[in-house]
Amino acid sequence: MPAFFDLLIPRCGPSAGTSGWGWWWNEETPNMSDPRLPYLTAIQRKALWLSTWTIHNANHLRDGDGLKVGGHQASSASMCTIMTALYCAALRPEDRVAVKPHASPVFHALQYLFGNQTREKLENFRGFGGAQSYPSRTKDVDDVDFSTGSVGLGVAQTLFSSLVQDYVRAKGWGTGPEGRMVSLIGDAEMDEGNIFEALLEGWKHGLRNTWWVVDYNRQSLDAVVREGLWAKFETMFRNFGWDVVVLRHGSLQEAAFAEPGGEKLKAWIEACPNQLYSALAFQGGKAWRKRLLDELGDQGDVTRLIETRSDDELAELMGNLGGHDLPSLVEAFEAAREHDRPVCFIAYTIKGHGLPLAGHKDNHAGLMTPTQLGGFRKAMGIREGHEWEPFEGLDIPETELRRFLDDVPFVQKGRRRYEAPVIPVPEKLATPSQPTLSTQAGFGLIMHEIAKGDDDFARRIVTTSPDVTVSTNLGAWVNRRGLFAKEVMVDTFKKERIPSTYNWTFSPDGQHLELGIAEANLFIALSALGLSHAINGERLLPVGTLYDPFIERGLDQLNYACYQDARFIVTATPAGVTLAPEGGAHQSIKTPLIGMSQDGLSSFEPAFVDELSVLMRFAFAHLQRSGKAEPDPVTQLPDAAGGSSYFRLSTRPLEQPRRTIDDDLAADMVAGAYWMRKPGPNAEVVIAYTGAVAPEAIEATGLIGGDRRDVGLLAITSADRLHAGWNAAQTARERGDYGATAHIERLLAPLPSHCGLVTVLDGHPATLGWLGSVQGHRTRALGVTRFGQTGTIADLYRYFGIDTQGIVAAAQAIAPGRTLRHLRLTA
Repeated sequence: MPAFFDLLIPRCGPSAGTSGWGWWWNEETPNMSDPRLPYLTAIQRKALWLSTWTIHNANHLRDGDGLKVGGHQASSASMCTIMTALYCAALRPEDRVAVKPHASPVFHALQYLFGNQTREKLENFRGFGGAQSYPSRTKDVDDVDFSTGSVGLGVAQTLFSSLVQDYVRAKGWGTGPEGRMVSLIGDAEMDEGNIFEALLEGWKHGLRNTWWVVDYNRQSLDAVVREGLWAKFETMFRNFGWDVVVLRHGSLQEAAFAEPGGEKLKAWIEACPNQLYSALAFQGGKAWRKRLLDELGDQGDVTRLIETRSDDELAELMGNLGGHDLPSLVEAFEAAREHDRPVCFIAYTIKGHGLPLAGHKDNHAGLMTPTQLGGFRKAMGIREGHEWEPFEGLDIPETELRRFLDDVPFVQKGRRRYEAPVIPVPEKLATPSQPTLSTQAGFGLIMHEIAKGDDDFARRIVTTSPDVTVSTNLGAWVNRRGLFAKEVMVDTFKKERIPSTYNWTFSPDGQHLELGIAEANLFIALSALGLSHAINGERLLPVGTLYDPFIERGLDQLNYACYQDARFIVTATPAGVTLAPEGGAHQSIKTPLIGMSQDGLSSFEPAFVDELSVLMRFAFAHLQRSGKAEPDPVTQLPDAAGGSSYFRLSTRPLEQPRRTIDDDLAADMVAGAYWMRKPGPNAEVVIAYTGAVAPEAIEATGLIGGDRRDVGLLAITSADRLHAGWNAAQTARERGDYGATAHIERLLAPLPSHCGLVTVLDGHPATLGWLGSVQGHRTRALGVTRFGQTGTIADLYRYFGIDTQGIVAAAQAIAPGRTLRHLRLTA
């Protein structure tokens, strides 16, 4: 924070008249009959200190590169009371929490007190290997349930995780008590559209066991939240079937309202504009007194109510909102445990509560100065050199606090990261035998064959789609396995004896989760389904389908799912400009590059259905692996660690090859490529293709190879895995493993140096353009770089230069030998 805060706040202690550091345990505070409250108050105080100090240490004390580290002291402070009430009183081991990203330091502080986080990690907060900036279930050591960071995504995750818990329970797989899926939300996060898409889906599926706690501090990153927003939230949630609990006033305020003149004070508080309330909270007790006396003073009851309190006491009273009051929070959370309805808690808070930054509109990224921190340390009773000691500055004996923390319900089962057995995958998936077939149709037929099974593999698959179940060829699967609902819903068309191709029967036995038209929900649902093994202890094999161009609509959610290491298969079909009649709005261009660049996701684009069968079998096994991320000695890929898979499929029917796929060929397909036609020792050109352009690539190879048999044809099933393996092999050699060799290096090694490469696909040419760098061959990359338009496949392929003649012309340009110079093409 700029140094002007020193001028604005030339004070660093409770006597300064801010919202104060005296809001913790007070013997005279009403409603303090719960024997846990003294301990909770001490822990809350300590969480505020540790979270603030952790951020201060990272920015002011730790050696760095001169850049601000950040850490959101104000956003953390507004959540201290809420998180203490949850983690130390309300939550149970089966509950799961998505923490507001900017409250990460509070989470780490509480886990430090529980013994789940280390001082070393806290001292290295936001440093390499330290506690993460935002809670990460894969990178933090302190039992994070759901990663957060991109705002709003953790919120939706809890909703879908609750639906997945219902799915697991409906199958009779889950044991033990049902957990609450809890999200801690900054009020500005409620601007995120995916939250409202998720709300609608939750209503449709009868959402239960979900709590969303809104930190209503009325400030966002840049401004103060609009007036009356809480009322809009309340109405909206009630419309979706949620209970709404508004925690506006704390017990101190409620006690004051019961005094003579208190109703007028309450009315003033509830009418006070957000900006004014924040400004007065920042200015402190004297400003509160002047404003209240000017606007409410009556030389009677109201005046006495104000005048009987010192500046510190008045600031404490006005800062005692519901979100900062332990008795109110504990009571509200425990009441909500008595039923399973979804609950939205709107907890009024002051951003930066307890800090000298409290209420200032610029405090979001603000940092306390060393001078301010010194005053804060003194007020908290922390001795210099003892800042990291868990119980420093507290009046309750350490042994008592340790005993209390050890008995907290949430930590009784230790680390709550479950494991689930691997579901055996068949050695081979059935390959459809039709002579002409598209990969999209092949996918549907493979899933239909799986649906006929009566084994764990078939039972554990769960499919989902955003209202394109039929058009992505999942219809046959759904006909056999049914749609999921917690209660049986009869297919009205079937009941009325109206002929229909599809049997849309909903029941608890169903294995397809039908979603509305929202790709964001699809990927959050896949994230929740793909974490069931860790969250519920029950393995699911999720498969989601959508139109390939709309991958981009859910890209943030897809990235989030992969960041959490959720495991699933996503099948995107139809894809590319090969979807010719649909026009540019439905033709994907850059999705192959998305598949290549997305961590945690293996991207495949098979041309033929037998390839698809091999790759799907790999994907079902791959999503269940959880070994060490060490490179495979053959492919250099960390396949033992497992991951998710993305299939980019096409509606273009292709003539299917008649062949037997042995283990070696299957391994090549999984590694990313195989020779459809091996090049000879004097090859002048090799054509490398992926996906639906296979017929053009094959025909061009035949034309070029009419007089030159050495021409090669490379079928690429995964540009992603080829590139990843090549990159890994280079890194390994740079680190001393000189024998490391990638699959693509072995494939291209026999080619003479003068050989040219022509790459082609119906997506962005950069997908394969890197192949020339592997062994230094001249390369011409063909593909699509502009929005498409309507037409036939032939029209579009010719327009973009990826038809047979375009491929031959590129080969002639890059390898103008005698054969190519004299090659003549017929129309």
